Amino acid sequence: MSTTLKIGVCVFPLVTILDYQGPMEILGFLDKNLPREFLAPELTPNPPPKYNLEIVYLGYSKDPIKPITGAILLADETYEESLAKKEQFDIILIPGGPGATPQQVRPVLLDFLKFQAPGAKYILTVCTGSWVLAQAGLLDGKRATTNKFTFKHIQDATKDQPITWVAKARWVVDGKFWTASGVTAGADMGYAFLKHLVGEKIANVVRGLVELSNKAEDDDEFAEVHGLL
Repeated sequence: MSTTLKIGVCVFPLVTILDYQGPMEILGFLDKNLPREFLAPELTPNPPPKYNLEIVYLGYSKDPIKPITGAILLADETYEESLAKKEQFDIILIPGGPGATPQQVRPVLLDFLKFQAPGAKYILTVCTGSWVLAQAGLLDGKRATTNKFTFKHIQDATKDQPITWVAKARWVVDGKFWTASGVTAGADMGYAFLKHLVGEKIANVVRGLVELSNKAEDDDEFAEVHGLL
């Protein structure tokens, strides 16, 4: 029988949808509520995968959320509701976008992350989602990466924090923290994380199904494009 891991996906106004949808398009095949009859036999193995996922989307409120592009979003619950319940997530996923800047991030999101971090098994970020973690003080002493277009700006903004920002990286793993570079890198990290959770066989079936031409952890052409090397 699979063990259920609860994953909290953080959303907010001006979020970049692909930041979270990239990895969730990969990890979503572990959703315990996914109708299994529509899946290929290769995705319903016997014995079942080690883990399945309970997915919760969290926001500042349950009002419609306008992303930077794309359809309006609705959160399942709010950060305040989660904090009030003192619920613990096993996995946290934090996307980026214009809503991830210090001017836009609200204290309740940082409070939520500070509460979750000690007990979470994994904390994942995509793009400038790592800047949100830095604002919460959770990347101090860690290696991490972020969107290479904004890399120098974020590096300068966090210069007083003991964070080792890695320029040439599609994603970086430091303990429980997995941080991906810009936008599409989230899918690459999602594939690597799926492989970490349930093994290469299932991960490769999913990769083939979504036709992901994934890049390795250090296969990052954009560090050079943006003059970071």
